[in-house]
Amino acid sequence: MDFGLVLQTDPPASDVVALMRRAERGGFSHGWTFDSAVLWQEPFVIHSRILDHTENLTVGTMVTNPGTRTWEVTASTFATLNSMYGNRTVCGIGRGDSAMRVAGRPPNTLARLGEAITVIRDLAEGREASVDGTALRLPWVEDGRLPVWMAAYGPKALAMAGELADGFILQLADVYLTEWMVKAVRDAAEKAGRDPASVTVCVAAPAYVTRDDSPQALAHAREQCRWFGGMVGNHVADLVGRYGEHSGMVPGELTDYISRRQGYDYAHHGRSGNPDTAFVPDDIVDRFCLIGPPQAHLAKLEALRDLGVDQFAVYDMHDAKEETIDAYGEHIIPAMR
Repeated sequence: MDFGLVLQTDPPASDVVALMRRAERGGFSHGWTFDSAVLWQEPFVIHSRILDHTENLTVGTMVTNPGTRTWEVTASTFATLNSMYGNRTVCGIGRGDSAMRVAGRPPNTLARLGEAITVIRDLAEGREASVDGTALRLPWVEDGRLPVWMAAYGPKALAMAGELADGFILQLADVYLTEWMVKAVRDAAEKAGRDPASVTVCVAAPAYVTRDDSPQALAHAREQCRWFGGMVGNHVADLVGRYGEHSGMVPGELTDYISRRQGYDYAHHGRSGNPDTAFVPDDIVDRFCLIGPPQAHLAKLEALRDLGVDQFAVYDMHDAKEETIDAYGEHIIPAMR
């Protein structure tokens, strides 16, 4: 199993670079950042710095979207980084939550996302693609490679990930839901004539390593990670609006907990202490995240690996960033490899 580190690009950017360097030293293979132009600093500028200050780390977006940048710009940016640093990027992409809504626009449609996945990959790898009816090609691309990984939760999105994407990003670490969603992606890949095993599976969720499993330690870890249930709740609310609360299209294990959700302020998006996530119960934090001493993380990671998860990406937005990176580097990554 590979491991990634996920950060927001809060200033100063030098801290983001330093944490990514620390992660690489600890054995992490991937470095990911959010992409929301209003809420955080521009990720691709910082990606260039990360790539320049690491040796082998693969860097990507978790996640960009097809609406805030034109597709040829996204492809050219990734292709430029690959040309400079040797095909060390991956494009994580989704419909767009915070990036689009903060700018007053709805998330992109799945149809637009599916088209963008193919166009961005083709352009970044030097092939011709049609953008808004115009045939384009980046003539300077040589030996380019850009895997495109799609974030998804709902049945139609999961099917699209299996049909089109090089990888599937699942932003929660619940074992039951992971099994259900990985199966949906792989079934769709097989129906599309693809090798299901060719779709990389990346589970991304907060991880908080405690010294022990005392009630006090676990309670603190939960409070530091409770924001994640609120972030996931945004996507779940969209699914409930689209498919209905008890349609059977989406497992109740994913949707039931948002019944007390009141609203969401993106000013606190992805941050510990988010006041809009008080509705998230402890059991959701425990299911969606990894908290506790190292042995608890290992037990859950082994279960995820057995389900076909290729990478676990650590959301490191809490009060123990360095400690979590170091604990994974010392206790978790060596054991899982």
